[in-house]
Amino acid sequence: NRHNERLFNHNQILNQHDFKSLHFKNSLGTDITIGLVEGHIWAGGGEHTPEKLLFNPNIPTEENFTMPERTGVNGKVVATKPLNYQGKLIEDFWLEFKDGKVVDYDAKVNKDILENLLQFDEGSSYLGEIALISHDSPISNSGVLFYNTLFDENASCHMALGRAYTINIKDGNDMTLEELKSKGYNHSMAHSDFMFGSPDLSITGQTKDGHEVVIFENGNFVI
Repeated sequence: NRHNERLFNHNQILNQHDFKSLHFKNSLGTDITIGLVEGHIWAGGGEHTPEKLLFNPNIPTEENFTMPERTGVNGKVVATKPLNYQGKLIEDFWLEFKDGKVVDYDAKVNKDILENLLQFDEGSSYLGEIALISHDSPISNSGVLFYNTLFDENASCHMALGRAYTINIKDGNDMTLEELKSKGYNHSMAHSDFMFGSPDLSITGQTKDGHEVVIFENGNFVI
C-alpha cells in the first residue's frame, strides 16, 4: 500500500504539470525529446476495475507511464539492457527517431532480430509508451536479467515500440480507433519494451507555456 501511494503521488504530480514534452539525456548518447498526446494520463501502480476495485495488474511494479504523441519523437536513444524478443537477445543497440519513426538503428548482437521488430507492422517503428522508473529501485539494484519483460521493465526507464494503451489518454477507452489515431495514438500488433535508464539520466519536462521542470537527476525522480 505504501509503494502504491508513492507511485500514485508521482502520477498526480506528473498529471498536474500536463507536460507538452519530455527531454531525456545521458552520457551514453541518449538525447531524445518525446512529445506527449493532448489529454495524456500518467498511470502506474494499482488500477481500478469497472466496479472500482483496486488491484495491482503487475507485481513487481515500479513504473509511471503514459502515451507519446505518435509523430512527436525526435533524437537518439541508447538501450542499457538487452531486449529479449522472439527468444533472442538484442544487445548493445540504439535507435534514432525523426517525427516519431525509427529512421536509423544498430545492434552489436542480433541486429536482424531488431529489424524484424521494427518491420513487424506499420506501428512497430513508432513508440506507444514512455515509462519513468528511478535507477535506484529494487529490480534495478538486484542486477538480475529475468528474460521476462513484465519483470525486466521494472529495472529501468523504458520505451515501448508499438501499441499504445488507451488508459493513457482521457476518455481513451470510449474512443474508436480512428478517434484515438487522430489524437496521436500509435496502433500496432506489437508492444515491445526496451530499457534505457542509467545512473546519470536526466529528464526535463516542458510545459505548454514553455517552462522547464526537472523530473530526474542522476537517474532518479526529484519531483
